[in-house]
Amino acid sequence: MAQPVRGRFVVVEGIDGAGTTTQTARLADRLRVDGLALVRATREPSEGPIGSMVRQILTGRIVAPEGRAPGWATMALLFAADRVDHVESTIEPVLAAGGVVLSDRYDASSLAYQSVSSGRGGDDAVEWIRSLNRHAVRPHITIVLDVAPDLAAARRESRGEPAQLYEQNEVQRALALFYRNLAKHIPGDRIVIVDGTGSVETVHDRVYAAYQSAFIPR
Repeated sequence: MAQPVRGRFVVVEGIDGAGTTTQTARLADRLRVDGLALVRATREPSEGPIGSMVRQILTGRIVAPEGRAPGWATMALLFAADRVDHVESTIEPVLAAGGVVLSDRYDASSLAYQSVSSGRGGDDAVEWIRSLNRHAVRPHITIVLDVAPDLAAARRESRGEPAQLYEQNEVQRALALFYRNLAKHIPGDRIVIVDGTGSVETVHDRVYAAYQSAFIPR
């Protein structure tokens, strides 16, 4: 019996303002130009019911009693629940059809953001968050856009939007360090760090080269 065709799963990660959304969309466009028939660009939090609620929490539209933000463990559980739904509803069907899934963030974001915000020094929180996501389908490659926190902050300010839950500068500095050491926290996954500075096209060329390094034989 023939084995089912499996597609390619690519994740783009980085701190807020690193350009993950822009570069995910650019890579999707490039792969369509290359002639790939089924390319799905998606994101986390997802567009599903749990993901929509998480986005409202991040923007402050939903708060816990007494006006406080939910704690890091609650957020980790919500992100994990959204991820299960995201995999089942969006990622797995495209992969099973032999397509390419490009996700703007995945479980590395949970490991980074919730462990940094836990205040526990990181390792215990990382292990617990990994356990929550132990059944999440693994990406073939995770591309991390490495951007200096000050540059990312300037990009966020240029948007003219209210700051979201994790967008304090000191948090972003800790996140940048976490991402540079991401391979330590997800052993076995293919992690590629890409310089996220420069023009959108320059960064896209680096991201595309990272993609090719994973899937195009030399």
